Amino acid sequence: MINLFSKTKDVKMEIKSIYDISINSLNGSPISLSTFKGKHILFVNVASKCGFTNQYKELQELHELYQDKLQVIGVPCNQFGNQEPGEAEEIESFCQVNYGVTFLITEKIEVKGENQHPLYTWLTQKINNGNKDSSVKWNFQKYLVNPEGYLEDYYFSVTSPLSSKITKHLK
Repeated sequence: MINLFSKTKDVKMEIKSIYDISINSLNGSPISLSTFKGKHILFVNVASKCGFTNQYKELQELHELYQDKLQVIGVPCNQFGNQEPGEAEEIESFCQVNYGVTFLITEKIEVKGENQHPLYTWLTQKINNGNKDSSVKWNFQKYLVNPEGYLEDYYFSVTSPLSSKITKHLK
């Protein structure tokens, strides 16, 4: 169970599974992660002005190669070096114009700290994900969830999205 506390009131949310979590798309539409049951999901905190930004190209390639088995989800975050300062329209335009991104991009969220989104609370805490504790160190850190909804593993920014460390789970 995850307990979330806001500054204005106590909020308790029970999250037993990744599939209990919702997040908004970049255009504000709610996305229930239960939509992706039966597929791997690769969550990547992304940023437009980062040294790893060129990984958008590899993420798009991964999406195209494995779209029947994998849902790639880019999660914009501005917590590392203020490298994602843009608003939703700017982020969307940047991704499409520069990298032809067609995979899902969510709203901009916080992936660590006091205002950490419930998705990243689940991804980073073993008590929730059943596998590993971790902390998000930088932009383009990757979390792979298996088709049964359990955390498979996580990968630091330097790991290419096309690395065999990731793709071996998709064969």
